[in-house]
Amino acid sequence: MRFALPLCVMMLTGLPAAAQDWALRTTDRVLDAAETQALTEGQTLMFYDDGRSTYSAGGAYSYTYASGQTAFGAYRIEDDGTVCIAFRNGFGRCDRYVENAGRIVLLTEKGERYPIRPAEKNDPTGGPAGSEGIQT
Repeated sequence: MRFALPLCVMMLTGLPAAAQDWALRTTDRVLDAAETQALTEGQTLMFYDDGRSTYSAGGAYSYTYASGQTAFGAYRIEDDGTVCIAFRNGFGRCDRYVENAGRIVLLTEKGERYPIRPAEKNDPTGGPAGSEGIQT
């Protein structure tokens, strides 16, 4: 019995990605690991609030806010396609990418949804990625 509480705490806090239902909608199609890697690795994804997530091929990650401030960290893609980020400041989170009605959307563990801008609206030079390379 004295091990039950620590085990429950470990299950609730140690496995955030596995314990999530991600607030999926019935029309969401979860991207698998290969699709998530194609979407993210070496790419910058733009959001409608002008934030940018940059996933370097070597595992480095940065998020640049519309204000220009940037948070740095490292990311990894789990076998189920979940992207987990460990920030340099000690914080971390896991996200999922889904396709919904032809649009790629980032889902947070908190149930927030952030659609990705399509590639043609990111950078006129063709830099940041959107949903190209994703098979639907």
